[in-house]
Amino acid sequence: MVKLAPLQTEHVAHFYSWLRDPVAIAYSLSAFQSMKTTQQIDQWFAATLQQANTLNLGIYWAETNALIGYAGLSGISTTNHSGEYFIFIGEKAAWGKGAGTAVTRQILQLAFTSHQLNRVMLTVSELNTGGLRAYTKAGFVMEGRLRQAACRQGVFHDKIVMSVLKAEWQAQQVTSSGATLGE
Repeated sequence: MVKLAPLQTEHVAHFYSWLRDPVAIAYSLSAFQSMKTTQQIDQWFAATLQQANTLNLGIYWAETNALIGYAGLSGISTTNHSGEYFIFIGEKAAWGKGAGTAVTRQILQLAFTSHQLNRVMLTVSELNTGGLRAYTKAGFVMEGRLRQAACRQGVFHDKIVMSVLKAEWQAQQVTSSGATLGE
């Protein structure tokens, strides 16, 4: 369905239309809400590719290699063995097809195996029902609510804090595969 691979400098062109689409960015980063010019998007993308303590990966359709978004982990702490999950699927044709859940599961696999994290958290706008469904399917549980923490089009709404722990993720892997890891 989807695969993850590094973003390349030339991929910025995809973000020009995505980040100018108010529907695509409705529940995304606050920074996306004011990014309109090619120069602003270029600067953000260049900085994104250089971020320390962050895993930034492109999301591609496995069959065609077409870029549909990006996802990863920010604020990776080797001291606390934690990070914050993010995902942005700018290609609206990919919405509602399970790509978000598939990507979330792939990032969690990387977080808990390659990066040796113990906890991955995220925040999601309460109005983003598709995101909430995908995160729950991937194993995230609600930890709390940030009241009126986001404002879009002059309307405040809550953000939901969710997380998944390595032990919970491992238990889910056993349940879904019917065998323990490494067997």
